[in-house]
Amino acid sequence: MKKLIVNQISKSFENKNVLTNVTFSVDSGELFCLLGGNGAGKSTMIKLLLGFQTPDKGNMRFDKWDLSSESELVRKEIFYLPEQVNFYPELSAIENLNYLSCLSNLNIDQKSIRQALEEVGLSSIDHNLHLTDFSKGMRQKVALAFAKLKKSRLLLLDEPTSGLDPSSTREFVSLIESLKKDGACAVLVTHDLRCAHMLADGLGILKDGILHNSLTKNDLSLGELEKSYFDSVLK
Repeated sequence: MKKLIVNQISKSFENKNVLTNVTFSVDSGELFCLLGGNGAGKSTMIKLLLGFQTPDKGNMRFDKWDLSSESELVRKEIFYLPEQVNFYPELSAIENLNYLSCLSNLNIDQKSIRQALEEVGLSSIDHNLHLTDFSKGMRQKVALAFAKLKKSRLLLLDEPTSGLDPSSTREFVSLIESLKKDGACAVLVTHDLRCAHMLADGLGILKDGILHNSLTKNDLSLGELEKSYFDSVLK
């Protein structure tokens, strides 16, 4: 079973503590949500998990790999979804996925690409449209189709529902749930408390780089989550 373990992670910049002894774990098929205001340390945590930065203290492991010292080896297992998904707008959905597959040394045929696009809810007509004609939600679907093709097992999701309407958010939640059922584990950074409540198996609230109130979704209703969040970030 693949599992993400974040253990006592600390990071500082110019003598300012950005993260202090952050600890959490995520099992295969689960999603852990990091909540918190701007400047709480959420983006730094994602950069550490991606291997773009190294912690001052602590360790992070995914399955058999150390995410700091073996970032190149584990990268094939990681899928990162930023707030704004950037593709080549002059290329179609299929052409973008063909290109990404080549960059990732994946030998994937056209039938598999079309199947992945259909599984994320893009019609056969959408497959050949240039991405200049795609909404943010549609671009996300193309990205998640690539996650399926790549068979990613660690999903890092950074403010993915920002700017999405409620219908697109619900579609996004459904797609991530399907990837969880396939065995992926995920970390979600978001301000969207409703999305967090729908998706997360575990939640933690970051404030000033310290992880407060590690909770499970079964512990609380959406209203209780909102109260816990505002009690933590406003006090």
